[in-house]
Amino acid sequence: MDLEGGTHLNTFKRESWRTALTLAYQSLGVVYGDLSTSPLYVYKSTFAEDIKHSETNEEIYGVFSFVFWTLTLIPLLKYVFIVLRANDNGEGGTFALYSLLCRHARVGFLPNGQLADEELSAYKKTDSLSRSGEESIDGGAGSGGRPATAPLKVKRLLEKHQVLQRLLLILALIGTCMVIGDGVFTPALSVFSAISGLELSMAKEHHKYVEVPIACVILICLFALQHFGTHRVGFLFAPIVITWLLSISMIGIYNIFYWNPKIYQALSPYYMYKFLKKTQKGGWMSLGGILLCITGSEAMFADLGHFSQFSINIAFTFVVYPSLILAYMGQAAHLSQHHFNENDYRIGFYVSVPEKLRWPVLGIAILAAVVGSQAVITGTFSIIKQCSALGCFPRVKIIHTSPKFYGQVYIPDINWILMILCLAITIGFRDTKRMGNASGLAVITVMLVTTCLMSLVIVLCWRRSIFLALCFIFFFGSIEALYFSASLIKFLEGAWVPVILSFVFMIIMYVWHYGTLKKYEFDVQNKISINWLLSLGPTLGLVRVRGVGLIHTELVSGIPAIFSHFVTNLPAFHEVVVFLCVKSVPVPHVQPEERFLVGRIGPKEYRFYRCIARYGYHDIHKDDVEFEKDLMCSIAGFIQSNGSSTEINNLSEESSKEDEKMAVVGIRHCLQEVEENVEHESENSDDIPKHREIQSPIIVRKKVRFVLPESPKMDTTVRDELRDLMEARESGLAFILGNSYMKAKGGSSFLKKLALNLYDFLRRNSRGPSYAVSIPHASTLEVGMNYLV
Repeated sequence: MDLEGGTHLNTFKRESWRTALTLAYQSLGVVYGDLSTSPLYVYKSTFAEDIKHSETNEEIYGVFSFVFWTLTLIPLLKYVFIVLRANDNGEGGTFALYSLLCRHARVGFLPNGQLADEELSAYKKTDSLSRSGEESIDGGAGSGGRPATAPLKVKRLLEKHQVLQRLLLILALIGTCMVIGDGVFTPALSVFSAISGLELSMAKEHHKYVEVPIACVILICLFALQHFGTHRVGFLFAPIVITWLLSISMIGIYNIFYWNPKIYQALSPYYMYKFLKKTQKGGWMSLGGILLCITGSEAMFADLGHFSQFSINIAFTFVVYPSLILAYMGQAAHLSQHHFNENDYRIGFYVSVPEKLRWPVLGIAILAAVVGSQAVITGTFSIIKQCSALGCFPRVKIIHTSPKFYGQVYIPDINWILMILCLAITIGFRDTKRMGNASGLAVITVMLVTTCLMSLVIVLCWRRSIFLALCFIFFFGSIEALYFSASLIKFLEGAWVPVILSFVFMIIMYVWHYGTLKKYEFDVQNKISINWLLSLGPTLGLVRVRGVGLIHTELVSGIPAIFSHFVTNLPAFHEVVVFLCVKSVPVPHVQPEERFLVGRIGPKEYRFYRCIARYGYHDIHKDDVEFEKDLMCSIAGFIQSNGSSTEINNLSEESSKEDEKMAVVGIRHCLQEVEENVEHESENSDDIPKHREIQSPIIVRKKVRFVLPESPKMDTTVRDELRDLMEARESGLAFILGNSYMKAKGGSSFLKKLALNLYDFLRRNSRGPSYAVSIPHASTLEVGMNYLV
C-alpha cells in the first residue's frame, strides 16, 4: 500500500511539474515579449542627450548598475515574490486589486450590489473582516466588543468617507488609463527600435527616411491582424521569444569575455552613487531612459489569469531575468571599450552585435517586437473589457477570438483608435528618445498605482499590520517616485503625450461612471411601489395577452418606472412578465449554477418574476439560444421549488421594502430537456400528446423541448404555474427596452450639465446596452423616457 501511495504521489508531482513547465513555456510568448525587447532601446535612450559616455566608463558602469538593481527590485522582488500573490481568484491587474478592495470594504462603484453577491463562491471574504466581527466592534465596550484591529480601522475609514472612495476609484482609473496609453507607445517604440538596426548599414541622413515607412507598414499589419486572435498564431510566440532571449544572452556572454570580463564589478550599488555624484542633474534626468528596462513588467501581473503564479515565477526567474542581465552586461562591456561621443546615435543594441550576425538578429528582433506589441494590445483590450463590464467605460463591441481562452478578446473600435494613435506617435516623433519618454511615464505611473493599491491589499485583504504596508509603499514607492520624477521632468520632450491621452480617457471613463450612477439613482427614486401594483389586481386593470414580456431594467429590486409608463399608454400586457437585470459583480467569474437569482413579485396569480443574471468581469456571455434556455429553466426551477429553501441549493434571501425574496437557482433545476431534429417535428409531434412544452426559437436543425415531469408529488398550483409559463413561452417573447434621455434639472451647475450632456452623447454613440446576449424575440418595444437629474 505504501508503495502504491508513493507511486501515485510521484506521478502527481510529475504531472504538476509538467503542467507548470508547459505554462511557463507558453508564458514566454505572451507575457515577456515586451520586457525581453527592452535591451533594444534602454542604453540608446539613456545616453541620448542627458549624459555622455566618457573614457572613465563611470557613466556606463553606473547605468548598468542601475539597470541591474532596478530589474532585481521591481520585477523580481516586487512583482514575482509579492504582487503576484495578491491575485483575485487567479486574475491580476489594476482592476483585480481594486475588486479585491471592493469586496473587503464597501467602496465599490457598482450601484446595484446585493448582499447575495457576497455569497458567491468566488467572493472569498476573509473571516477577520466578516460581518460578525463588525457587529462586535459596533457594539462598543458596553456590549463587550473587542477593540478594532488595524484592518478594521482602515476598512471603516474608507467606508465612512466618500472622498476617500472617490480617490481610490480615480487612482484605479489613472492606472487603467496609463495601461491604455502603454498600448499606444509600446508597439511604436518596440517596432521602431527593432527597425533602427538599419542605421548601421546606411548613412544617418538616409535611414530616417526608411525606418518610419517600414515601421508604419509593420504596425498597420499588426493591428490589421488583430481580429484573427492571438490563438491562431500564438504557437509561434514562445519559440520567437526564446530564440530572441538565447540570442541576446549568447551575444552578451561573448561581449563580456571578449571586451571586458571585469564588467561584473558594476553589479555593486556603489557605482550608482558614483554615477549620480558625477552626472548630478543629467544623471537624474537619464533615469527616464533606464526606467525602460522594466517596460512590460506589469504584464506579469495583468496576464496572470492566462497562466499560474508558479509558472510565471519559473519563466522570469530562470529564463527571462538571467537573459536580460547577460544582455545588458554584454552591451555595457562592449560600450566600455568603444566610446562614440561624436556619434551618439550609434550607442544602441545593434552596435554590440557582431557584424556577421546583425541581419539575422535584426529579423529576430522585429519578430520579437511584434510579439511584445501583440501582448500589450490584447492586454489593452482585456482591461477595457473589465472597465466596460464594471460600468467605467462606454459600451463597445467585444469579440471573443478564442473558444478556449476567455481573456483573448478583440475590440474593433479600440483597435483602430490605437492604430491611428500609434501611427501618429511614430510619424510625429521619429526617434526612440521621445517615444521612450512617453512610454516611461506611462509605465512608471501604472507601477505607482499598483504600489498604492497593493499597500491597501496588505492591510485589508492579507490582514497585516499598517507598519508593514507603510514599509512596502515607502521602499518601492520611493524607487518608483524617483523614476517618475525623472520621467515627468521631460514633459515637453514627449512625456506630455501620455498625460494628455490619459486625461482624455479619464474624462470619458469618469463621466460614464458618473452618468451611470445618476441614471441608477433616478431609477431607484422613481420606481413603482408594490402597493400600486397590488391595487390593480391580477389583470393589472388591462388585457393580459398571451406571451412573455421580458423587461430589461438596471434595478435589482422594485418595479422600474418604464413599466408604468408602458401600461398607462397601452391597454394590454403579457400574461407572464419577467423583469431581467443583467449585472456585473466584482469577481472574475461566476459559476453557472450561481448565475441566476430568481424571485417573484406580488402573488403567484400575477405571474410576475424577477431574474438577475450575474456575470464576473472576465465572464463570456452565452449565445442567444443558450441564454434564453437557461433563463426559462431558472424561472421554471424557481416555480418547481415553490420558493422553498429545502428544494433549492444555495438559497439566499433578501428582503426589500416590498418583502421581495430572491433565490439562487442553478440551471440543473430545469424541466426535462429533449432535443429533436426540426425535420421530424411534424412526424414525431403525435408521440407526446400528453405533455405541454416550451420551445426555444427555431434553430436550423435542432430544437429544445422542455417537458413537464410526470411527478405525482407536484403541487397542483405549481403545475398550473408551470403550464402557464410554457403556454406563454409557446406564444412568443417580447423584449421591452427603456430608452432614456438624460438632462440636468434647471438650476444645475455648469459642470453637472456638461457631464450629463457628454454622458448622453457617449451613450447615444456607443453600443447598445450590454445585455447577456442579443435575445431573439418576436418583437422589440422601446419605451422612451426623459430623465431630469
